[in-house]
Amino acid sequence: MCSLIHSKFFSILLFYTLGFLIFSPTQTASTFTHFNCTSKPKFTPKSTYQTNLKKLFSTLSSKASNNTNHGFYNTTVRGTTNTRATVSGLFMCSGYIDNCAECVRKSIRTLKTKCGFNKEAIIWSDECMVRYSNRFFFNTMEEKPSWCMQSTEDYHGPLESFNEILRSLMEDLLTQASETDPLGYKKFGVKKVTISEDKHLFGFAQCIPNMNKNNCTTCLRDAMTHLQTSCARGKIGGRVLYPSCIVRYDPYQFFPLPRDGEITTEMNSLQFGLSTIQEATNKFSDDNKIGEGGFGTVYKGMLPNGHEIAVKRLKRNSRQGAIEFKNEVLLIAKLQHRNLVRLLGFCMERTEKILIYEFVHNKSLDYYLFNPKNQKKLTWAERYKIIRGIVRGILYLHEDSHLNLIHCDLKPSNILLDSIMNAKISDFGLARIVAIDQMQGNTSIISGTYGYMSPEYAMLGQFSVKTDVFSFGVIVLEIVSGKRNVDFHGGDLIDDLLSYAWKKWRDNKAFELLDPSLKHSFSEEIRRCIQIGLLCVQGNPDQRPSMATIALYFNCDSLDLPSPQEPAFFMHGIKHG
Repeated sequence: MCSLIHSKFFSILLFYTLGFLIFSPTQTASTFTHFNCTSKPKFTPKSTYQTNLKKLFSTLSSKASNNTNHGFYNTTVRGTTNTRATVSGLFMCSGYIDNCAECVRKSIRTLKTKCGFNKEAIIWSDECMVRYSNRFFFNTMEEKPSWCMQSTEDYHGPLESFNEILRSLMEDLLTQASETDPLGYKKFGVKKVTISEDKHLFGFAQCIPNMNKNNCTTCLRDAMTHLQTSCARGKIGGRVLYPSCIVRYDPYQFFPLPRDGEITTEMNSLQFGLSTIQEATNKFSDDNKIGEGGFGTVYKGMLPNGHEIAVKRLKRNSRQGAIEFKNEVLLIAKLQHRNLVRLLGFCMERTEKILIYEFVHNKSLDYYLFNPKNQKKLTWAERYKIIRGIVRGILYLHEDSHLNLIHCDLKPSNILLDSIMNAKISDFGLARIVAIDQMQGNTSIISGTYGYMSPEYAMLGQFSVKTDVFSFGVIVLEIVSGKRNVDFHGGDLIDDLLSYAWKKWRDNKAFELLDPSLKHSFSEEIRRCIQIGLLCVQGNPDQRPSMATIALYFNCDSLDLPSPQEPAFFMHGIKHG
């Protein structure tokens, strides 16, 4: 009899060891492991597939130990002669975990032990997920196999209000997770909400980073619906695990909350390792250099995932401390507008302070305006589109963003053009990031560019939104004429663009200002642009229109424009930045 009981026990144990669904008995504790060895065909011992799987596991373990991967890595090991021996795999760490190398290694050991010779398997735990398959699954959204977990405790209280709080929490998490990290490293969200004075809910949602936003949203919404209506309905905690996304909530804190003075989880998602940036830019090679200015040097780079970036290596004269620098980066990174270049992150290691931006492919406006070979590439329709894009971008900075920024260094080289020639303003907020005293009404540190600075800023250090308006006016006149303000020679002892433009306007010869490559483009639209440009460069800041008024001028062609006064005099021999 004892022999029979032992035999049955062994059979049951073997079933749960090699079966389809296996989970640890501590599934509702703060630490859990659940894995799934699918019923796909198995590979044979000492086969090429087994060799490739060992290579995959070794690579994943190695990459997990390298913090430059931002908690996610995927790769494929291909069979040289046998395509059926190809194996793909990935690991994804929970977004709020800084280092999950041990979790990845432990998960791989579990898969080796429990999943035998399965060609496909997945394992989830609190800190990471590891997956491999003989299928290429990186670009697909998958919700099977899945696992549902729920707390053993019901919510004791008004269930309707609890469900409403939970629903709101899920929606906020979905928004966070689908938007996080444009570089494709992390898509996650965490949030704490209050139920009552002494009761809280802590929520977490995460997608596989290389999924697009639509698939991420679909996966999370399906998981959240399942979690709230079926899996953990009425429970104080629960989670749904899919291969492509994870959703969880609990009444206890399972992710770190920032203490006073710390940098938040959101900040961690913006931080790059120096080794990653060095690799992306070929160690800041001159061959990768694409620009240089008063704040630093810009390099083109490419991340391991193939994402192109622009890397601004700041000069080492910043007076800010680490916390202040990071907080300013976080503020600027939240500024998002189609006519602004997006700040993707930063690096702060050793003596380096580096900013990482999206890479804009069509270079800067000055590349087209002031190079005779390229001027003809810009039609008037494209120039007009660029002008209006600049207006929208500056208006957002001045009035619609949470920071209400003054750029203070608007110029064509800071207007980048994307693949369809949309204008994107760059270097906004740099004064804040590098801690130059430029956010008050007066400054003793002038950081601007000769030819674009308003006279009150250049001479007295006084600045306002009208400082940017002046710079915009100069840019408009340069776009119309194809000539640079600082290099202009118009004859008749007039040697700056503003004075020349004013004279032509005064003499009713405004179209003589027009770029010769646009000689067949005379229109009322061009005449209005010249008039707006002259209104913006008037000497008295109070006479210059605001960006909101300028936007109205462009949106309402029937609106009569004021007559411009003589522009500010041009200062020769002064150069800043």
